[in-house]
Amino acid sequence: MNRKVYRKTKSSRKRTIIKVIATLAVSLLICVSAYGIYLVKKAESAVDTAYEPVGNTNEDVEPLTDNISILFIGVDDSEERNQSDSNIRSDALILATLNNADKSIKLVSIPRDTYTYIPDGGEEDKITHAYAYNGPSSTIESVEELLDVPVDYYLRMNFDAFIDTIDALGGIEVEVPYDITEQDENDSKDAIELKEGIQFLNGSEALALARTRHYDNDIERGKRQQMILESIMNRALSVGSITKYGDVFEAVGDNMKTDMSFQDMRALFEYAKAGKPDVETITLDGYDDMSTGIYYWKLKEESLLEIQDILQSHLGLKPDTSNLTNSGIEQEFAEYPNEGEKTQQ
Repeated sequence: MNRKVYRKTKSSRKRTIIKVIATLAVSLLICVSAYGIYLVKKAESAVDTAYEPVGNTNEDVEPLTDNISILFIGVDDSEERNQSDSNIRSDALILATLNNADKSIKLVSIPRDTYTYIPDGGEEDKITHAYAYNGPSSTIESVEELLDVPVDYYLRMNFDAFIDTIDALGGIEVEVPYDITEQDENDSKDAIELKEGIQFLNGSEALALARTRHYDNDIERGKRQQMILESIMNRALSVGSITKYGDVFEAVGDNMKTDMSFQDMRALFEYAKAGKPDVETITLDGYDDMSTGIYYWKLKEESLLEIQDILQSHLGLKPDTSNLTNSGIEQEFAEYPNEGEKTQQ
């Protein structure tokens, strides 16, 4: 073969290889883009199915730029309980406040037996009973009454959604505080066994850890639920979980209800784009009370007022004076004279 023919053949082969590589690259890009569009459509469909406004207005709230609050409501509406809507109770309540300026989150767990005023009931009772009046709406109003902050959004999940979400993410890593033997979501006795220490749990195991009331008290139970919620957030934000979002959206199905629109949820993903937000857990301090023959968790007034102040400051509803010097406080009163007048009254 002469040199000209050889060079021409070699050049032709190079062009063919480049064309093949370019074709594969374009094909891969199209596939990735198509899969991304598929996930977005899948997510949008799932959120549309779950969308259920409850009358509390959040039209003026923009999750991407505003400080917001989200109430997580866990309920047990399983067939095993054979409960009507009027008998369903909230099994877990966690209020999350998100501050956009410092990308921080505060999680407040509200014990189910907390004694507070239930607006729809017109009396004081356990906050877990609020849900039976008018579902999420009654629970939201009761939480707003208790913590003196607005609830912008709610997200209600039953046990099935909780389990399926964790399983779709491939499990979560949590620290089990002690050895646990607990029933599962189907009430099968001693079906779940967990060992003390850092564990990687599936949905059923995480639910058993979140629900158990046999080893400590409602305050510690709330701390476990905060820890599990934070672990779910960490897992959802991890790079390895990106391809699992489609499974998560499909998993929730009809087992989740929220008044967050698809655009609201996309804004929250943008919120976390810069990395994992700083998360602080808060506990409502109180004491056991059975003076009426019924068990209640009575909150200590001073502790409740302090937490109300923390949450209001975190949401930007009032100036944050927690780290101010005397001169700084004077400056704040100069900027907010009405606040000073209220304090003096």
